[in-house]
Amino acid sequence: MSGGQWAEAFLEMMAAERGASANTLRAYEHDLADAAGFLANRGIDLTIARSEDIEAYFSELGARGLSPSTAARRRSSVRQFYLFVLGEGWRTEDPSRRVEAPRARRPLPKVLGREEVERLIEAAAGKDGVDGARLAAMVEILYASGLRVSELVALPLAAVARDPAFLMVKGKGGKERLAPLNEAARRAIKAYIEVRGAFLSKGQKDSPWLFPSHGHGGRLTARRFAQLLDEAAEAAGLDPHLVSPHVLRHAFATHLLEGGADLRVVQTLLGHSDIATTQIYTHVTQDRLKEVVENKHPLSRTRRP
Repeated sequence: MSGGQWAEAFLEMMAAERGASANTLRAYEHDLADAAGFLANRGIDLTIARSEDIEAYFSELGARGLSPSTAARRRSSVRQFYLFVLGEGWRTEDPSRRVEAPRARRPLPKVLGREEVERLIEAAAGKDGVDGARLAAMVEILYASGLRVSELVALPLAAVARDPAFLMVKGKGGKERLAPLNEAARRAIKAYIEVRGAFLSKGQKDSPWLFPSHGHGGRLTARRFAQLLDEAAEAAGLDPHLVSPHVLRHAFATHLLEGGADLRVVQTLLGHSDIATTQIYTHVTQDRLKEVVENKHPLSRTRRP
């Protein structure tokens, strides 16, 4: 059998046994054809490729300037193809097994500046009536505490009883942590609690959720909150594509580090199990400080003759 026939058998397996969609099959077909074309230029095909041939192909992907996601997908396609070939007994070794794919640099998180966050909060509070009170409370809580949006919408009403300075949050893996609330967030919560009854379903006396909803599940969903946040971003003159619940979590962490907070403290507040996850915010703050120096420091400006 030729390499092309092996590839056809692989695609048939993906369709019949794994239910791959037409788009997925086309992507696999294109990826394997790309690899086969590279190998053909070396006078070989997929059936006899060696580890050094696959390594050369993987390296060439990086040199082409492809996006990290495209290059990673093509490597994955080749690896899955050879796993299938091994399973069929057509080869006794996997030429892609020992080839290390280069790690893509983790993208830096998007962050709003302090002034932009203030504009967003003002726009949220500016919505009419009870909707504005609720949205302002949610935005203030996120920015004050760094909660994940899933943690925010799952807050019980009991969490804000007696005007606490901290929220007890159950995060990933069921781990509990304390999340701070500043004065602005506490004021926003008090204002919202006064009108919270408007969000209860008809005939419902109360709800265990801090943010109840008329919809299915009885509480506001993360998706609906994201939609409301988009509306507030537009009202604030911000690009909605650059604003999300998670971006507010990023802003919380970045602004703390800019203010001199210890990295370990920020790790604890965010609920990160690995400090390496938190360290990405140090790169954000370094980039922002560099920008400030370049744009604001008089000796950094280009001098005109």
